[in-house]
Amino acid sequence: MNDIQNQEDLYLLVDEFYKKLLSDDSISYIFTDVVKIKIEEHLPILVTFWSQAILGTGGYTKNLTQIHLDIDKKEHLTPELFKVWLNHFYNSVDENFSGKKSEQIKTQALSISTIMQIKIMQQN
Repeated sequence: MNDIQNQEDLYLLVDEFYKKLLSDDSISYIFTDVVKIKIEEHLPILVTFWSQAILGTGGYTKNLTQIHLDIDKKEHLTPELFKVWLNHFYNSVDENFSGKKSEQIKTQALSISTIMQIKIMQQN
């Protein structure tokens, strides 16, 4: 298996990840009922985020923390939801990639999950 090398790889990763999230009833409602994402618009934003984080490309300008704090006000984002999110993310990476960037993106996802949970606890 190859490592994550470019935005096309990140698109594949994010697409596979969201397929898992949207088919899991324990978390899919956040995306379909609470936030009501349009996946075709959402995926490129996520690719830009991860590309900036992992490949150093820049271009992501949204406030990731505030987005999640706003979602939490509509529907509490529990630690269990973060566990489900992280599990699907790790599986999506491990099923498609292997290498330094693959490990880096999983570490970054864990960091993001931890920070978001702390910020949500502080907000509440």
